Amino acid sequence: MPPSPGAARHGAPRIDGVPRRTRAAALAVLLLLAGCDSGGDDGVGADGVGDPYFPRAGNGGYDVTHYGLTLGYTPATRQLTGTAVISARATRQLTSYNLDLTGLDVEEVTVDGEPARTSRAGQELTVRPRGGVGEGDVFTTTVRYSGVPRTLTDPDGSKEGWLPTADGAIALGEPVGSMAWFPGNHHPSDKATYDLTVTVPEGLTAVSNGELRSEKAVAGGRTFVWHSGEPMASYLATLAIGRFEVRRTGGELPTYVAVDPTQAAASRAVLGRLDEVLEWGVENFGAYPFRSAGAIVERPGDAGYALETQTRPFFAGPPELGTFVHELAHQWFGNSVTPRSWRDMWLNEGFATYAEWLWSEDHDGESAQEIFDAVYAGDYYEDAEDNDAVWEFPPGDPPGADRISDPPVYFRGAMAVHKIRQLLGDDLFYEFLQGWTGEHRHLVADTGQLKGHLERLAPEEDWDAVWDEWVFGEGRPARP
Repeated sequence: MPPSPGAARHGAPRIDGVPRRTRAAALAVLLLLAGCDSGGDDGVGADGVGDPYFPRAGNGGYDVTHYGLTLGYTPATRQLTGTAVISARATRQLTSYNLDLTGLDVEEVTVDGEPARTSRAGQELTVRPRGGVGEGDVFTTTVRYSGVPRTLTDPDGSKEGWLPTADGAIALGEPVGSMAWFPGNHHPSDKATYDLTVTVPEGLTAVSNGELRSEKAVAGGRTFVWHSGEPMASYLATLAIGRFEVRRTGGELPTYVAVDPTQAAASRAVLGRLDEVLEWGVENFGAYPFRSAGAIVERPGDAGYALETQTRPFFAGPPELGTFVHELAHQWFGNSVTPRSWRDMWLNEGFATYAEWLWSEDHDGESAQEIFDAVYAGDYYEDAEDNDAVWEFPPGDPPGADRISDPPVYFRGAMAVHKIRQLLGDDLFYEFLQGWTGEHRHLVADTGQLKGHLERLAPEEDWDAVWDEWVFGEGRPARP
């Protein structure tokens, strides 16, 4: 995942560098936005939800409610063994359904304890349960698998999936990398709770999302049990295995911070502001949506970007303060309120980027208006080409999967948020932020829902310019 283009102006925030992302068919878009299963009348669940950029991501015919993953990993051989217990509810009658899984050898699949027939084609694992599954039924699929998990390459050339590190591995999933290490319904529209039990060699630590329930020695290694009780999109699931310096705190909001020892000294100052940034987020965005918080810091060469992995954002090297604020803001915008499709990426990145602007404004830096003006004037980056890149396409309609994390999604997205603030005024704007995150807490949402929310909140305002010029308009709007 590439770093921010160019050099940012002093005091101005930078992009966190989440990977950019292939264009999709118009029919697939309509199916997705209509909530259509798109499976056939023969009871075959669809092999994708029709995402506009990743049409094969996710699967139709069921909603996952819980993943129970039991894993073992040996860094020396890069061998992963896994058992995934996937609890789901059928949204239609099913004679077969699919799970997303790439690489890895499937050894056995059962449905409600009964052996099931399977087949593989690309990333699709098709499961044919004995007797099928009735509409509305709650059922459990258990998959035993093993192998050397893959590092995947995004359309923009960025790396995700399972990334070996100097002493272990890091699993990063945006947008579809999670299918490299566990089978599932890998699309942000299907969120679930998680339990993750991981056994690693002695001397290593396994860090994941949520709360550490237990840690115990076993023959030749150590087992860690992690629990995520709030719904999570699979692209936000992570697993970091290696040697870490761990700092834990208790209290009302427990924290767990894991840092590669080589990065500890340089990370200490920013990580030490975790509580401060979270308290600031609560004041601005509403109640913190999860039961724990923290961070993971690996070596810079292990991945080239930061990622907002749920409750425990990941950083490749010591984080800058602006990036730290950005990834923590994502806990509200993207992690709790999750995009319905990858077309809605600006709802993640635009709001998280604007959070950086608000932080700057509240901490004696440039105001959000000053940063907005600098971006509009083309003075944000030292390189003119980088400034021009902000206007290459509308944030609400990226031209392809390789562009969904390009500067327009971040910066024009943040500018759209600023235009919303200008229309509402500060008091109503902060009421809007907290109302939006509260109303859609732990749910998925899209741009149309944001539009409806604002029009109900302030029906007297003319919202056309926000949508027509800043979210969906081509080129630089005529007026700032």
